[in-house]
Amino acid sequence: MTRQRALIVDDEPDIRELLEITLGRMKLDTRSARNVKEAREWLAKEPFDLCLTDMRLPDGTGLDLVQHILQRHPQVPVAMITAYGSLDTAINALKAGAFDFLTKPVDLGRLRELVATALRLRSTGSEELPVDSRLLGESPPMKALRKQILKLARSQAPVYISGESGSGKELVARLIHEQGGRSEQPFVPVNCGAIPSELMESEFFGHKKGSFTGAIEDKQGLFQAANGGTLFLDEVADLPLPMQVKLLRSIQEKAVRAVGGQQELVVDVRILCATHKDLAAEVAAGRFRQDLYYRLNVIELRVPPLRERREDIGQLTEVMLKRLAEGPGLSPVRLDAEALDKLKSYRFPGNVRELENMLERAYTLCEDDRITASDLRLADVCGSSETGDASLAQIDNLEDHLEDIERKLIMQALEETRWNRTAAAQRLGLSFRSMRYRLKKLGID
Repeated sequence: MTRQRALIVDDEPDIRELLEITLGRMKLDTRSARNVKEAREWLAKEPFDLCLTDMRLPDGTGLDLVQHILQRHPQVPVAMITAYGSLDTAINALKAGAFDFLTKPVDLGRLRELVATALRLRSTGSEELPVDSRLLGESPPMKALRKQILKLARSQAPVYISGESGSGKELVARLIHEQGGRSEQPFVPVNCGAIPSELMESEFFGHKKGSFTGAIEDKQGLFQAANGGTLFLDEVADLPLPMQVKLLRSIQEKAVRAVGGQQELVVDVRILCATHKDLAAEVAAGRFRQDLYYRLNVIELRVPPLRERREDIGQLTEVMLKRLAEGPGLSPVRLDAEALDKLKSYRFPGNVRELENMLERAYTLCEDDRITASDLRLADVCGSSETGDASLAQIDNLEDHLEDIERKLIMQALEETRWNRTAAAQRLGLSFRSMRYRLKKLGID
């Protein structure tokens, strides 16, 4: 069996020897170069599975080599070795396309983890993510998004995923994880806005038994749970400032300390984050730390809203309706042409999530296995049969507006069934337990 091969580029003989010995013990063949010129010569002669390069070289920089490899050998992951404390240099390397970085003096444990992750990338060689039921769309924005996901999956750079609510930011984060070298390790999503501020440190870093009232046993934090994999920080803009400081330190030091603990635990975690807010505006307003913003926003990936890819609505609708019809006793339904036209002209402030909810409601209420324009209840949503833009400005809060729509539909079903809750639940396609929960949530007696 052919052994995998690594190219080591460093002008310091001691560093080259250390890397050669370490990689040799990992059953890798190595080739060494003292400068950019020798590295290019090796790359022209032999195939490589990985490249480790110092930033400062006698005839150029590691960035020069990163750009050369990206152009000529794009399947070869490149890791940068930088001086201790040169965080800006490391970030520039990641932005340029480096897979990851190490700092001097080289931590051998960290080196072995990096090499193992980089070599797993060699098994992913497709030019584009396959179109599946999770990331549908043949529009130019979606094709571009899939290519960006594949490119980012081959890096360890932190990614800031921006986009409106309901556009699919967590799905994009999952795909970056699944297509990368950490795919066999945990993907841990966390909604930063859903954790009470007094519990945040314990949730993120864990705690020791007896460290505070109620800490009856040791607890693992989110960083420890994601060790070796990916931690996805959703709605990261909702983190309070004190927690932002602690998060920044953990990301920079690659280590966490549990509440009540005395020792730091080294963690190997890739950070992906998202928010529907304008993070740069949050920084300008003083609600988000600028240093954390630059650490998280090494690369920004924008998820397009549904209104920018209206040509995908037909495919999305078809797949969603098939999914709704799965299960015993359920029958497929079709969307008539007028209803599809209405959907394509609607603005969708809630994006794909809103489309899903709209079709679920229409599937429940339609007759003769056909969804018509009236079944979509678009007049209830926006008061317009065209784009919805005219009345969109009247909606102050989307969640409250959707609750009002839900309340109207439930009230209508109750009145039509003479307040028989079981019959109303059946009419709406809900279980009795779900109906009871919604009645309580909406305050309907």
